[in-house]
Amino acid sequence: MTTIVDVLTFLIQVFLLIVLIRVVFSFVSPFPTNPISRFAWRVTEPVLAPIRRLLPAMGGLDLSPLVVWLAAIILIQLLGSLH
Repeated sequence: MTTIVDVLTFLIQVFLLIVLIRVVFSFVSPFPTNPISRFAWRVTEPVLAPIRRLLPAMGGLDLSPLVVWLAAIILIQLLGSLH
């Protein structure tokens, strides 16, 4: 059980890193052909898009990464309590 929890925690942390990369790239605006930017978008968009649809419009500010970040931290804490 410990190994499964450790692997899940690691995968969530990697996903959070990819979300952070996407947020940084949203401010920097790299070339659309940038493979890192495309990868970050492809990996995170299936999670962020449904949350973005549920959140009210905030004047161009996308809060979906923040919601995902907070949910992931809570999930990591819950997994840690199983450890």
